[in-house]
Amino acid sequence: MFLGFLGIVLVGSVVFGQGWCIRSEATAEEASGVVVMSNKPFTESYILAEIIVQLLEHHTDLRVERRIIEGGTTSILHPALVNGEIDLYPEYTGTAWQEVLRKENIIRDPLELYEAVKKEYRERFGLVWLPLFGFNNTFTLAVRRESAEKDNLTTFSDLARVSEKYVFGAEPDFFERKDGYENLVATYGFRFRGVKQMAIALKYPAILSREVDVINAFSTDGLLRKFDLVILQDDKNFFPSYFCAPVVRGEIVERYPEVAEVLGRLAGRITDEEMTEMNYLVDEERRDPKDVARDFLEREGLI
Repeated sequence: MFLGFLGIVLVGSVVFGQGWCIRSEATAEEASGVVVMSNKPFTESYILAEIIVQLLEHHTDLRVERRIIEGGTTSILHPALVNGEIDLYPEYTGTAWQEVLRKENIIRDPLELYEAVKKEYRERFGLVWLPLFGFNNTFTLAVRRESAEKDNLTTFSDLARVSEKYVFGAEPDFFERKDGYENLVATYGFRFRGVKQMAIALKYPAILSREVDVINAFSTDGLLRKFDLVILQDDKNFFPSYFCAPVVRGEIVERYPEVAEVLGRLAGRITDEEMTEMNYLVDEERRDPKDVARDFLEREGLI
């Protein structure tokens, strides 16, 4: 199938400083043993893509072509994968369930969601979900460390016990989502002292300056590490899970079984804390995703 897009000029692509490049044309000979990797246009996805590329290049004879497609959202990458313009990219279970499969029900159990997504992708698109990396980049709630220690907060239910002391802050969109503020409050019985809507960029400064005491956040956001915030456990599994894994075209897995074997070594190897730290190193310490990925693989003994 890969030969099907040989000679196609890559459209709408962007060259990035980390060495990601555009292939304009290729011959059949050049394409032999080549897989095409892409990712979404944000830090975490760049790091994961580098981890995948470096692991494959270290343990196989395959050549991995890095391809960035302009826009790079799920609505762009998924059709590109189905059409064979790319061969794999890292995707999230919650995103696949809601945005690709268009499911309205929420499966609370993370593994049940993964198996459901995996089954439908295989049946409907011929795509293979490889094992999960291990981290869950979902919504969470975060508080200052001193608050967590003072009120012994580790879970959302702990927060509910003392929520009348706290002011909650989130971006406007969070107050409109099904998995947003209204149902969250109903599920846990929160009775916040106050509620403030603010731009995403203002949430972290607001909790640091004590304008608010609790914010919603993405659980692997490097800013959590920067501001030394404590994320609380969603002990009633209110938020859908967003575990991540490589999604690969079935033909690639059949033609190059070493792809699944090698990437399977990443199963469960990246924790929430590990992913947060890597995001922090790129976003705040300005390190190259390539270097951060290589350090992770070496630390884990994978290369």
